[in-house]
Amino acid sequence: MTEKLTCGVHHVGLTVPDLDQARAFFCDVLGFDLVGGKPDDPSIFVSDGTILLTLWRAADPMTARAFDRRANIGLHHLSLAVANDDVLDKAWNMVSTHPEVTIDVPPEPMRPGSATRHFLVFIPGGIRLELATPFTKA
Repeated sequence: MTEKLTCGVHHVGLTVPDLDQARAFFCDVLGFDLVGGKPDDPSIFVSDGTILLTLWRAADPMTARAFDRRANIGLHHLSLAVANDDVLDKAWNMVSTHPEVTIDVPPEPMRPGSATRHFLVFIPGGIRLELATPFTKA
């Protein structure tokens, strides 16, 4: 077996149409902290203490094309872990009532018979986001 050369995700970079809108969603709704940024790029860095997200503003948001997860190569969705069902339910209540969020999949088992639950939404700016409880074998 080949030695593993990586040990997890360092950070994820996402292009967004509006940095203020993205910061408000991640910080005000999900509780992330603003931990830096590069105004000249422009970008901001947000973190929940475990994962770091780099949010880059599209050069021209008005002409930028939205990612089509069925037609393009790249990030299909971003999945963030939550501690348990109670936190998933709390997150669902916060996220699903946000006026700029579109529901994709409401809370449900990840697959039939699984104790792992998740939901998927399109957050402000159109990125598909999943929140999921810890993985358990069915």
